[in-house]
Amino acid sequence: MSKGRRFQAPRGTRDFPPPQMAVRRHVEAAWRKASIDCGFEEIEGPTFEHLDLYTVKSGEGIVSELFSFTREGGDDVYALRPEFTPTLARMAAAKGRSLALPTKWFAIPVHYRAERPQRGRLGEFLQWNVDVVGLDAPLGEVEVLEPAILALERLGLGPEDVEIRLSHRDAIAGLLKALGVAEAQVPAAFELLDRLDRLAPEEFARRGATLDLDEAAIERLRGLGARRFDLGDGAAPIARALGVDPTLLESLEPLREALEARGLLPWCRFDPGIVRGLAYYRGIVFELHERGGGERAVAGGGRYDGLIALLDGPDLAACGMGMGDVVLSLILGDRGLLGDDDGESLMPVPDAFVVALDDEAASRLPGLVATLRRAGLHVRHSHRATRNLGKLLSEANRCRARSAVVLDAGVANDLATVKDLASGEQREIALGQLAASLTP
Repeated sequence: MSKGRRFQAPRGTRDFPPPQMAVRRHVEAAWRKASIDCGFEEIEGPTFEHLDLYTVKSGEGIVSELFSFTREGGDDVYALRPEFTPTLARMAAAKGRSLALPTKWFAIPVHYRAERPQRGRLGEFLQWNVDVVGLDAPLGEVEVLEPAILALERLGLGPEDVEIRLSHRDAIAGLLKALGVAEAQVPAAFELLDRLDRLAPEEFARRGATLDLDEAAIERLRGLGARRFDLGDGAAPIARALGVDPTLLESLEPLREALEARGLLPWCRFDPGIVRGLAYYRGIVFELHERGGGERAVAGGGRYDGLIALLDGPDLAACGMGMGDVVLSLILGDRGLLGDDDGESLMPVPDAFVVALDDEAASRLPGLVATLRRAGLHVRHSHRATRNLGKLLSEANRCRARSAVVLDAGVANDLATVKDLASGEQREIALGQLAASLTP
């Protein structure tokens, strides 16, 4: 008899056995709780959209980064969603003038990108999206960043672990022009800055030369993308350090004040190299990075005024952020914030593990288990034939149950022995009071 074919998960995807799923739910729970606590409401959209939704603003070049397909017998081309902002903008546009402002929405969908998988970037990933529609800068930005920081804090991270690198595309455009970049070349210079950490110096210089810059200007451009500044002292010292007119950075001051009012300033630095690659961004942009710099961005986002209008909706201010689970999980794991057991400690803890020590007690076990579960308790039991108490308690400990409920014909039928598996203490409890005694 021939062996069956062995399959593996597609490259760039992940399997989630119970411990890894527990890690995912742990992260997702922090995201959802922070969103709700900050006044955001959850939404969801389709897994795939019309391809044109992504090309209308980003251009045809984005097609190579997408999983796209055509339905059999149809002409429409679709793509699995690589991000959520276009879907959100489409949904907001469909609401039109009936959209209550400001609108604060969040979503935690799965996304797909047809790129080469590497550390911190996969073809399939979970991403938390937080968006505010109807608030101008910098109010929209702080509304988006506040839940991001709240979630990171609850996951055990602080400003010593992660920093917010902020910039302003208009301000950086002014800096680029001061370096000699022509107006028409500013988008190309943005793209070059966005790829700075992925390009060798000689490749950066070659691409910089296509912007009609001399070697000195190219080096200044490279230096621009490699410097970061404390926002606490305001924009004037940053302008002096960069050697530019302070008026180019005036837009940073209200942002600094808004961040300080929310207690977010210790997390923030100004980074002229942050411009975000997607064309729909304008104004303030930001990325969240591990302080050590060993990983890709944890999150990124910014202002995208005009995108909703581009999709035939009202012309509304909008700002959003996306945080993926891949890089975040790497950072949490490296810092020991997911336990040292590959997620086992994050798995659900049973309230009780019911065991039977003889056949008569075993006949009563299913009914008791069902009763306790209907009372809202997480209850498990052994499927083994053994009546050995030691082996059954070992099984209860392996699943980390809080208590073992022991049924024994030697004990009255209306009683059960409850053993606290942490302390070892045990007592007899009437079956009618069992659910109340086991409730955390």
